[in-house]
Amino acid sequence: MAESTRADGPTGGGPLSGVLVADFSRVLAGPYATMLLADMGAEVVKVEGPKGDDTRSWTPPTRGEVSTYYLGVNRGKRSIALDLRDEADAAAARELARRADVLVENFKPGGLAKYGLGYDAVSAGNPGVVYASISGFGSGLGSDVPGYDLMVQAMSGLMSLTGDPDGPPYRAGISVFDVMAGNHAVIGILAALRHRDATGQGQHVEVNLLSSALTGLVNHSSAYVAGGVVPYRMGNAHPSVFPYEPLPTADNDLIVAAGNDAQFRRLCEVLGIPEVADDPRFARNAGRTERREELRPILVERLAAKGAVEWFELLVEAGVPSGPINTIDGGFAMAERFGLDPVVEVGEGDRAVPTTRHPIRFSRTPAGYRLPPPELDEHGAELREWLTGPEKEDDGA
Repeated sequence: MAESTRADGPTGGGPLSGVLVADFSRVLAGPYATMLLADMGAEVVKVEGPKGDDTRSWTPPTRGEVSTYYLGVNRGKRSIALDLRDEADAAAARELARRADVLVENFKPGGLAKYGLGYDAVSAGNPGVVYASISGFGSGLGSDVPGYDLMVQAMSGLMSLTGDPDGPPYRAGISVFDVMAGNHAVIGILAALRHRDATGQGQHVEVNLLSSALTGLVNHSSAYVAGGVVPYRMGNAHPSVFPYEPLPTADNDLIVAAGNDAQFRRLCEVLGIPEVADDPRFARNAGRTERREELRPILVERLAAKGAVEWFELLVEAGVPSGPINTIDGGFAMAERFGLDPVVEVGEGDRAVPTTRHPIRFSRTPAGYRLPPPELDEHGAELREWLTGPEKEDDGA
């Protein structure tokens, strides 16, 4: 495993210090969003049912007896287990919502309303609340359809774009739209907090996986809506740029991503074939893309002279985007090589957990890592006492 860096966070608490987040989400999109908020200094209270977040039991792999899936998206939070079917627990949940600056939930649309925790009820008692809902297909006609990332990868069209041209469609190797929706939720929450700071008014922020997917398909979405073109599977090839794919070398494949004419010229110079960059067939990207089957053998022949790592060093030095195809351990090793310190350790002693560093660097208010992923109801007693006690000025969890 990669070397970990101790990181307890800034004394000032981060840019969201003082923001209280009531986290009624589970699995991935919501917990990922609230973990990012916690890293930035927010106080996050994770509300779980009596059996806990589903991902606690999503194994293997584990660290000790704990799911690494759960550990990966739940640092920085306090856990309280509440059975919303129990009136006393539901009352505690409503009090948390009343005190919160932000509430995040990913129940089926309207699912919290029967407990007095829907947006209308919460905002009536807490008009400044930023209430973020994450769903699969929105709160309209798609509200009854359960939302899972795999479904959205299929229904959005992503799977139709993933895989070999003559093979079956494939899912991406991660729950890409859960992560994307979590990021969109954070963006929406921060924008709504900015609005609240200016006006005092909260609002309902809605994010759904399908909309996140369609905007996340970027050039493919634009090909359809602006050009009337339905993209298709091309394996690792790019529909509009060449070379922009893995190419074989003397040992392993190497990603070569010459995204413009100048980069292609430098690629040809490194490969010892500068005349190819002057060839009218290949001098411009449109020609290279149209004649990729003519150009590919020329590049492959030259790349066969050296291994992927050696070519990587030469091409990067020349300013040509390229990279070896790593496994996950190699990805962390590469990040360490570049000084990105990708692993931070959260917690002390037996509770210390290596986790992946927050992706944003702040020059004045760095991300912090104050609490390890909580055990189920680990902070339940203190949170219940706080919720049933008098609310104080600037009181927080």
